[in-house]
Amino acid sequence: MLNLKPPYYAVIFTSLLNEQVEYEEMSAQMVELAKQQPGFLGIESAREKIGITVSYWDSLEAIKNWKTNTDHLLAQQKGIALFYKEYAVKICKVERGYHFLK
Repeated sequence: MLNLKPPYYAVIFTSLLNEQVEYEEMSAQMVELAKQQPGFLGIESAREKIGITVSYWDSLEAIKNWKTNTDHLLAQQKGIALFYKEYAVKICKVERGYHFLK
């Protein structure tokens, strides 16, 4: 788990998949690409029936630049055409956070 110092921004992406044909590979490629973007702070993800991925950024500008990244745009189009039954995106400012480690 990440332990980031607020304030920062979180992009919460939730999704339901049609089928996982090639999805894991594309998802891994997008994580690697996101890691190279200015302002990227980290990412956490889980998938059961619903997939939840939270990426963390230092600014709204960094999020906007990631959203409009050419390779990310192509992946978004492929996701809409092939992978997702439904998805939602929420952008939040994290002003306070707590972390427990045993």
